[in-house]
Amino acid sequence: MNHGPVRLPAAVVAPRDWQTTDVNSLLRTAVLLAVTGSLLTGPAAVAAVPTGRDQGPQYVRLDHPQPVRETAKQEAVEFFWYDCYHSQQLELPLERWAERHRTDVALRRVPAVWPGGPEEPTQLAHARLYYALERLGAADRLQVDVFRAVREQHTDLTTEDLATAWAQLHGLDAARFRAAYRSPEVDRATQEAPELFRRYEVAELPTVVIQGRYRTGPSEAGGVEQVPAVLDRLLEQP
Repeated sequence: MNHGPVRLPAAVVAPRDWQTTDVNSLLRTAVLLAVTGSLLTGPAAVAAVPTGRDQGPQYVRLDHPQPVRETAKQEAVEFFWYDCYHSQQLELPLERWAERHRTDVALRRVPAVWPGGPEEPTQLAHARLYYALERLGAADRLQVDVFRAVREQHTDLTTEDLATAWAQLHGLDAARFRAAYRSPEVDRATQEAPELFRRYEVAELPTVVIQGRYRTGPSEAGGVEQVPAVLDRLLEQP
């Protein structure tokens, strides 16, 4: 199994006004390459959309900065996938980092969904699971457990019944979980996830964006262990 960061070629980071068919085609190709561990070479790489890498080796300035939800705090948005090795490895260091910054940083997690990618159905199911747990106030408590179930125990959590059975085993009421899983709020959040993936110009998993402007991940930071230190420096950026 490939344990490198799940990385997308720069060609998929496109302005929002690209035609949907072009974006989906690029994303589909990119995800297939990332999953197989291939490298993008040839004309497609030459035609890549600029990603702002001239800003420095440890982060990327977004071409299209995104609005920040929190007004009293700075915001960190993490894109993750439950079946991504490095997303799992970043979880505890990121939790410790967020705890250090609990008074000045709001951490928001976004489950990654690659639009048109071969893993899109699984990622949408994982996104729905995450948002259902978040609605019940259980996402933070069970985040590490979900990673362990998917990554280490190879547990299938992609249907309502399977997710409900797992949630019940972890102390949640089955009826309340099903209600959250089917709720309009979870529907909307799940449907929005692919658009957030595009808007934040995600190029690898995991990715963390500070203040809607600065993006970093294991590749830019130099490894999972270096990500928190880079986040600290990004908090000081104007």
